[in-house]
Amino acid sequence: MRKVSKIITVIIFIFLYIPMIILAVASFNKGSDISVFNGFTFGQYKALFEDNVLLPLLLNSVIVAIVSSLLSTALGTAAAMGIHRMGRRARRLAMGVTNIPLTNPEIVTGVSLALLFAFFGTMLKIKNVLGFVTLLIAHITFNLPYVILSVMPKLRQMDPNLTEAAMDLGCTPIKAFFKVVIHEIMPGIISGALMAFTMSLDDFVISYFVYGPTFVTLPVEIYNYTKKPLHPKIYALFTLLFIVILLVMVLMNVLQARDAKQRREIAPLRKKVRQ
Repeated sequence: MRKVSKIITVIIFIFLYIPMIILAVASFNKGSDISVFNGFTFGQYKALFEDNVLLPLLLNSVIVAIVSSLLSTALGTAAAMGIHRMGRRARRLAMGVTNIPLTNPEIVTGVSLALLFAFFGTMLKIKNVLGFVTLLIAHITFNLPYVILSVMPKLRQMDPNLTEAAMDLGCTPIKAFFKVVIHEIMPGIISGALMAFTMSLDDFVISYFVYGPTFVTLPVEIYNYTKKPLHPKIYALFTLLFIVILLVMVLMNVLQARDAKQRREIAPLRKKVRQ
């Protein structure tokens, strides 16, 4: 049974990563035909870094991803702490509402946000309401649940007596928060921030409905490229994005594993202190 499970797992990973492997190989191909390898070259990457259209759009995507991930991390952490202090029923209701955006189709979220922005634009008499601000608000909106779900487990794992102990030793509530609470939940905050960054960087569906002509992100522009034969430099761009996101996810898993190891090492010491 274990051998069968391992074989199935390998097959699943093959189907998941074969497209990316093909894409990476195509990014080093001298020819433009993805089915024929005409020789190894870095020319596609050179053409990418000399492109005056794609690189500014990539910078736009990175700016939105960084700003939205920072803001959503701050707001999501505050929301998680508020939910954690609620009663059991209220907490369950709040978490249910938090999970709705995760299961809601992205196209529904995108259209809903676009209608909301159009409504406020009409009320405020703003002609071109869509732009950087609306894009940023949309990204913060769909990033918040990921941050909350990353921070909540760390709050549940934290010893509730630590804050009181810190205040008994002379810390004010604010100092106790920054010296104890933030330190305890920091792995969850970092995981939430990294998840928010990756989700924001490659988002297309929601961004397509809320972006404006003054601020276009890379995924939206790439959609226009797919209407015609793709230039091989696009394969190079996709490969670099995949590598960046892969590194971010590996970093997140390493941080989570390190935090779990530290908690296992500290747990016996805490038991001795309590005794």
